[in-house]
Amino acid sequence: MYLNKISLFNYKNFSEVSFDFDRKINCFVGKNGIGKTNVLDAIYHLAYGKSYFNPLAVQNIKHGEEFFVIDAELEKNDRTEQIVCSLKKGQKKILKRNGKAYDKFSDHIGFIPLVIISPADRDLIVEGSETRRKFMDSVISQLDSTYLHQLIQYQKVIVQRNALLKYFALNHTFDNDTLSIYNEQLNSFGQSIFEKRKDFLEQFIPIFNTHHQAITGSEETVQLVYESNLFEKDLLTLLKENINKDRALQYTSVGVHKDDLSFEIDSHPIKKFGSQGQQKSFLIALKLAQFEFLKKQSGVKPLLLFDDIFDKLDETRVGKIIEMVNTETFGQLFISDTHPERTETIVKSTHQSYKIFNL
Repeated sequence: MYLNKISLFNYKNFSEVSFDFDRKINCFVGKNGIGKTNVLDAIYHLAYGKSYFNPLAVQNIKHGEEFFVIDAELEKNDRTEQIVCSLKKGQKKILKRNGKAYDKFSDHIGFIPLVIISPADRDLIVEGSETRRKFMDSVISQLDSTYLHQLIQYQKVIVQRNALLKYFALNHTFDNDTLSIYNEQLNSFGQSIFEKRKDFLEQFIPIFNTHHQAITGSEETVQLVYESNLFEKDLLTLLKENINKDRALQYTSVGVHKDDLSFEIDSHPIKKFGSQGQQKSFLIALKLAQFEFLKKQSGVKPLLLFDDIFDKLDETRVGKIIEMVNTETFGQLFISDTHPERTETIVKSTHQSYKIFNL
């Protein structure tokens, strides 16, 4: 799979710009604030239907304008595909493939496998459990549309059940029959989500460990630990046992929407006990494992985006990445960097074709 070209209209800081890409390495260089990361984010937008860096869609429209358009051409399975993502203020975002709009964005997820490695990934360590759940869910959803559908349905039922709990509290009433309907639905979707997350991590963790050992030289022991109260009991039982707590809190306190993925070093939270270097190694191993997992499962090399990571990595880690480029592990790469000379030195050492775009 290759991204041949992309055109941006009123996207973030760009009024109108187009890029024709090399099939191997593409570098965006220039000073901070010039829009290098915005180009990478536009590519991400094509794959996921949303920004990696700014979840508020309307804020991706250039200041003072009314809309944005991302228009791209890619090759996949010997076919040329056109993907267009657009948003006009006050309207719903539109995502089209070959001129036909998707009814549901979820139908597009997985069509363009993509992995981004960015300084913003540190949120996976420092933020709450929702960020880590989203990481798990995004990887699984790119390969399993049923999983994504179950996730969406589960979230809808959670919203409905929480609204019912608030209604009970407000009106000093209680209806166990109606609540039981939501419990049954949550149990059905939740148990399936739990099993799929568990299966995913059984496959993913060994890949992660291999990459981490390669990056660090096996100097430390790290763990990815799936935390879910569904390991103890089925969700239906948990919902019944926690009904008094849920009524008091007016929201659903147990379920797969509370799951977490614990990042540990020597069995301690890496957030508290890992140095900056150890945290970087952990995150890069995590993302390279995501890349390998998607490649293995889909049979397609995902697009790989490196956002400003040469600034954040030592020579050893950069060397590891170059080694992987040379062994044809990766497909098409997109790199942003503040130092043109450094970028050129690094990409020349790969002996691969490349283009450098000075912004």
